[in-house]
Formats: sequence, C-alpha cells, structure tokens
Amino acid sequence: MSNNLTKREIVLEIYKKTAFPQKQIVDTVQLTLDIIQKALAKGRNVELRNFGVLEVQVRKSRVGRNPNKPEREVVIPRRAVVKFKSGKMLKQQLKKIDLSKLKSADSESDDD
Repeated sequence: MSNNLTKREIVLEIYKKTAFPQKQIVDTVQLTLDIIQKALAKGRNVELRNFGVLEVQVRKSRVGRNPNKPEREVVIPRRAVVKFKSGKMLKQQLKKIDLSKLKSADSESDDD
C-alpha cells in the first residue's frame, strides 16, 4: 500500500462514515478541489482553519544549472508557487509522529 493518501481513499473514508452515495461524495470532493484550484490559480490564498493555509507566492527569476550539462547556466523564470503552512491543530498532531517510521529526504536519495 502506498504511503500517499489518494482521492479515492478520501471518498471511501467519507462513505464509511456517512453512507452517502459514493457518486455524490466523489462529485463533492472533486468540486471542493476544483474550487481550491481555481482560487489558487487566481492568486488567492486558501485558508482552512485549524488545518492550514495554501499561499500563492512568487519565486524570483534565478540562474540554475542543468545537472546533465553543469557548464551551462539556465535561467529559471519568475513564477508562482503554492506553499502550505500548517495550522495549529495539524502542527500539534505532527509533533506526535514517530519520526523513525517516516521516510526522510536523506533516505530517498539513497534509493538511486
């Protein structure tokens, strides 16, 4: 089983707790995600109280390097990105995670 939570798993979890028709749940979840996506695409931040805030930020243009041709500089253009800031309740729950069970960024690079 994947460590990622999927839209399908969200739908099934809601279905188990509510017994609403799955089609209705799928449509509601998708509509929610569409609304969030449209707001972010218009440059609006999305605040989900106690969960967190999705913030649209502008990354400055910068010079990077192509890893396949490190001698060549590449201009990375100015662009909008979405940053997530966790809310109070989520921060409290994250403090309780057993970090030894999480895959760290260091171990991911060892998989290559």
